[in-house]
Amino acid sequence: METLKHFKLLWVMALWLAAASPAFAQAEAISPERKMAIDSLALEKVRDLSTYIRLIGDKATPWSEANRVIERAVELFMEGSRFGVSNVADGSIVNYPVRTYLERLLRLNYDRVEIDWFDIQYVSDLELQPDGRYVGVITVFQRFSAYSDETGLVYRDQTQKDITIYVERKETQIGGRVIGFWDVMLGDVRVKETIR
Repeated sequence: METLKHFKLLWVMALWLAAASPAFAQAEAISPERKMAIDSLALEKVRDLSTYIRLIGDKATPWSEANRVIERAVELFMEGSRFGVSNVADGSIVNYPVRTYLERLLRLNYDRVEIDWFDIQYVSDLELQPDGRYVGVITVFQRFSAYSDETGLVYRDQTQKDITIYVERKETQIGGRVIGFWDVMLGDVRVKETIR
């Protein structure tokens, strides 16, 4: 009988600890109004990334400005996120750490580079994960064009990319008060299809 009491006490304590853990606290439902705001923020961050990539790839952007933009772009991502790059010639895909991808983009050996993202949209709704975060996917289409001053257009392709979106509950202190808010971070950028 004493063992049963002990087991029940342990069970109650485990439930209490689970309820008090940050992951459990984050697992609250998102209202339709809040979801609209989160969707808007996620799309805004993807558009910001699009602008940053265009600036980094643009050979007219001063080196110091491009490096500042790289820092801003990296801040949009979860730590450990990777960026897929496809090779049309052999069909391979290489996934670089985000900073490495952006630095490689800065050093591309063309006279002029144009990178345009278009048709940005959600392809999967936000789904609650066991850790309390919500995860979704936004798809974008990227048109990449590279030019030489001597010969004009050297290379062009169009790539469909899927960007993982993470939404999680965070807290900050404002005026001594703890305020909860939903934040959106970008995750892996995966290549789905590339055509020339």
